[in-house]
Amino acid sequence: MSPSNAFGSVLRRVSAAAATISAVTAGSTRSLSRRTLITTSHGTTVRRYISISSVCPLHQTAVLTQSANMLDQRKPFTADFFFRQLFDEQSHTYSYLLADIASKEAILIDPVLEQAKRDAKLIEELGFTLKFALNTHMHADHVTGTGYLKQLLPGTLSVISKSSGAKADRHLVDNETVKFGRHELRALSTPGHTNGCMTFVIEEQGCAFTGDTLLIRGCGRTDFQEGDSRTLYRSVHDRIFTLPDNFRLFPAHDYKGNMETTVAEEKRYNPRLTKDIEAFAELMGNLNLPYPKMIDKAVPANRECGLFDIPKEA
Repeated sequence: MSPSNAFGSVLRRVSAAAATISAVTAGSTRSLSRRTLITTSHGTTVRRYISISSVCPLHQTAVLTQSANMLDQRKPFTADFFFRQLFDEQSHTYSYLLADIASKEAILIDPVLEQAKRDAKLIEELGFTLKFALNTHMHADHVTGTGYLKQLLPGTLSVISKSSGAKADRHLVDNETVKFGRHELRALSTPGHTNGCMTFVIEEQGCAFTGDTLLIRGCGRTDFQEGDSRTLYRSVHDRIFTLPDNFRLFPAHDYKGNMETTVAEEKRYNPRLTKDIEAFAELMGNLNLPYPKMIDKAVPANRECGLFDIPKEA
């Protein structure tokens, strides 16, 4: 029997037994021992498998399961979209330089004061014009480089959420957009770590920048800056986990060398946010984390767009 006929026979038996199977339109099938890979006619990688039991022909079953590793299915960036992930080792902060290749307009997300010269040099080398320097929230573990970048690259505008309590040239509200070239970033209000946290989403590129709201296999703490664990939980589940599963997620920090994740991965593997809301709140309330060593310096400076403490050598 050909692989296609065998596959059809198994599905008919399962249907007769009232088993639940996801429907897949397949352009071709190929036998892989006891598994059959489904390839759609339009070339999309579906990565679904049919496992056939060998216990008894009368009890053969077919089970369709979608691969948990959605990272393989992440949407590639378009040719006219520039992306560069930058890192500050001291604070373990990721900054993100994004640009429209055609217009040379760029934005920088979550810049760090000590790396402002590095970032400005890179932007100038690439021939970009920094239009906006954005912060996902008012940080407590480092001083933002936004204010210093405004001095290094005149014409740059600072951006942060209206509810952050920080000074800026532009204050964002929920669902407001920021444009650079043909590209558009949408700001989602995702409070919980702080009241002013935002997640920046670029739908056309299939990605989001989650700040400290959602980290890779973790989340931001909720025990200072008016944080609230239940609010953070709802922000993640209602605003971030409702994005498409294959959306790439880029956090503001990572302490283990991870660089990105996906919505599907975090929905399945995040050890904190896979719990129910009450279990999550209990966990967050018992972390007993040390007082952030930079908070007394960073928060006052970041209220002033980071201009509170410009390096003397500048």
